[in-house]
Parts: sequence; C-alpha cells; structure tokens
Amino acid sequence: MTEASVREFKMPDVGEGLTEAEILKWYVQPGDAVTDGQAVCEVETAKAAVELPIPYDGVVRELRFPEGTTVDVGQVIITVDAAGGAPAAPEVPAAPAQEAPAPAPEAPEQPEPQGRQPVLVGYGVSQSSTKRRPRKGTEAAARQAAAAVQNELNGHASPAAARPLAKPPVRKLAKDLGVDLATVVPSGPDGIITREDVHAAAAPAPAPEPAVTGRPAPAAVPAASVVPAPAPAVSHDGARETRVPVKGVRKATAAAMVGSAFTAPHVTEFVTVDVTRTMKLVEELKQDKDMQGLRVNPLLLISKALLVAIRRNPEINASWDEANQEIVVKHYVNLGIAAATPRGLIVPNIKDAHAKTLPQLAEALGELVATAREGRTSPAAMQGGTVTITNVGVFGVDTGTPILNPGESAILAVGAIKPQPWVHKGKVKPRQVTTLALSFDHRLVDGELGSKVLADVAAVLEQPKRLITWA
Repeated sequence: MTEASVREFKMPDVGEGLTEAEILKWYVQPGDAVTDGQAVCEVETAKAAVELPIPYDGVVRELRFPEGTTVDVGQVIITVDAAGGAPAAPEVPAAPAQEAPAPAPEAPEQPEPQGRQPVLVGYGVSQSSTKRRPRKGTEAAARQAAAAVQNELNGHASPAAARPLAKPPVRKLAKDLGVDLATVVPSGPDGIITREDVHAAAAPAPAPEPAVTGRPAPAAVPAASVVPAPAPAVSHDGARETRVPVKGVRKATAAAMVGSAFTAPHVTEFVTVDVTRTMKLVEELKQDKDMQGLRVNPLLLISKALLVAIRRNPEINASWDEANQEIVVKHYVNLGIAAATPRGLIVPNIKDAHAKTLPQLAEALGELVATAREGRTSPAAMQGGTVTITNVGVFGVDTGTPILNPGESAILAVGAIKPQPWVHKGKVKPRQVTTLALSFDHRLVDGELGSKVLADVAAVLEQPKRLITWA
C-alpha cells in the first residue's frame, strides 16, 4: 500500500457558519470496508445531530478522534485506504489534538481527488465554500478571518486579514452584543478572539437584568470556559456538585438567548381567554374523516389562529436589519415551534405555514414533533423562522415571558388550559381557560400592533368560527 492510496476525510464545511462538531458515535472501525455514501459517524453541531457519509470506497485505516471529541471543520477525522489493501496498524490516537494539524498547513494540498465534498445532512455547499477552514495553530489562521473564507479560493491571503481574528459565531455574537471586535483583547491562540473575550468586553455595557423579560441573563456560555475537564453528567460517588460541559445545542441556545435578550428590546403582553369552543372543535376535528391519521390538538388551532392574526396584521412578521437600518417585512410565515429534546431546546419551523390548509398544517406539525423527539431535526429545518410558538402549558405552567428567537419579531407562549370559573352569558360557569403571552421586538412592533395581534389570536380561540370569517 502506498501513501497515495490513502484518502483523508475531513470534517465537512456546511457553509452555514458552523466551525466545529462533536463526534457522537463511530459506525465503523479500522479494518472495516466502506462504500461511497455510507454513513461512517454521527456528529452533533451547534444546531443538530447529523450523520456523515464518506465520499469514496475503501478500507478504514485510522480513526483520528475518539467519540466525544469536538473537532474543527476541515480537520481530518478518518483515513481510508482507497486501494482496498490491508490497513497498517490501525489505532485511535490517545492525543488527537497533536496529530490533527499535521496535514493542514499546506495550502496547495487543497484540490484533492476525492470525487466530491461531503456535507452535513440538511445543507448544501456553495461553490465558494468548498475549501476547508484554516485551523488553530497554523499560518493560515493568522492570515485570515473566518468571515473571509471565500476569498481564499484565489490562493492568496484576503485583504481583510488585518481585521481582528474571530470565527463567524463569535463575530455574530459581537454584532448582537454591540461589541466592536477591534476593541477586544484576544485570548485565543494566534490572537483569535473567543466568545469569552466578547462577553468580557460587553460586560460593562448591558444592564444587570433585561427589565422587560424578567429573566437574568444566562451564564451558560462563559461558564463553559471554566470547566477544567469533561465530567460525567451524573455523579455516583456522592459528590455535592456535578459539572456538565456546555456544548452542542445547549451552548448555541445559551449564546442565542443572551444575544437576543441584550439586542432586541423585549415587551411582553398577556391575555386570559375562554377557549371552551376551541376545545370542542378539537374533539370534533378528531372525528372528521379529512383529519384521520393526523395530529389534532389545541396547538394546531392555536397555530392557525396566530397565522390568521399575522394575515390581518402583516407588519408583525418582520425582522430588523441592523447593518442597513431597515425593517424587512416578510410576505411568508415560517412558523417556529419550540421543542424540548434530550439535547436541549430547539426551534424547528414549518416552511410557508401561511399557505397550508388545516390538514396540511396538522401533518407538518406531526412530522416536526416526531422528528424532534427522535433527535433527527436537520439544521435546515431550524433556519429562516419568522415567528415562534412555545407551549409551556404542557408542563402545567400558566404562562411565561418568552425570549425572542434571534432574528424574529415575536413569540407566543401558550399556558395550560384548565377549568376555571368564568362569566359566560351573565352567569359564572366552569369554562376551559388559558393565558397567552406575546413577546415582541419593540424596535419593530409598537404596543398597538402587538396588542392587535394578541387580541386577534384570543378572539379566534374564543370564537373559532372566525377562522372562516377572517380567512
């Protein structure tokens, strides 16, 4: 076997700003035969768990990293003898961090005869993003900022190389927190600015708590840097404390919530509404032949009510463009549904929910929930949301003050639906009642618009026939 027959499979560049992923599970071992398109491992990015297919045939020679290791995009994770010869002394190195950079510095090695560039499930790679990202500790890392990856295809350093060095997620965090990277003192290798550096620079500016949300700023992101070593999630030795590394989906969620809380001025309004008629309609729809086999529950009608309210008040379906100082009103609704999963909170969205009939919306909700529970939500399913619903009522909670999903204008929290004494037709009767809470970005949505949207949702749930008359 010659070295020329050995193919190196790198952690793919998903083209969406992600720079690292954790290897959750290897499906192959040294000596195993693999074929083009075969999934060789499962990895977890900051957005989802996905499988990686290998792009050629051969025999596994070496696994460069053990399970549980976080690997930068562009690092070699597995080598394969494409000639099909016997593997030479396969092993998983005990210290992969020292081996990984070895093949990296040589820029001319970039065009490799590997057939195609593999990508993470749910993403496509643009023509300008097929080159691997330079790694920490190499000359390339000192020659470019992560935001100028596409310029490197020309084979020389980007003119923007003089800018402060930071990965795309760190740049976005700095933008969200209003921090000028030029003023930040870097602590990372080769002068790279880290998340902790940005948070340290932003610390004096924000108020101690976001007053409108009533929630303290999460400390999850900076806490990740003080964990001395990975520790088991559950202690069996009677210890008084357990340290759990913050990574993956939970780490990304923490950073997003901090950015949202300190960027968008949140306002939350509440309304308590009699939903007895809506609950009766849910039971009737379960018996409807057109809804057979579909997921029919209160969330379905609440989702439809919010879509009707958005149609009547389209200005709420917008985003804030800080760079251009513009409000972007969107003529489509990608409806996000907050879902609690074993990996943490995720918010997949139903694309073009505004154009779906009630059966189509029910089908989409069912698929979204099932996929989330299985942990197979793709990164693409969590991109591009415009408005979100979070159902805290499933936990018996009356209501809450939800934090906006970054880039969105509003989020509706739905509380528990339960019997309460209510004045109905002049008499006090037991009725099915819930409390709704709408948080919105006050840069985009003033009190009048937010109140109209919340009132419309409540009106539809109180009198569901408005789904027809207002449609």
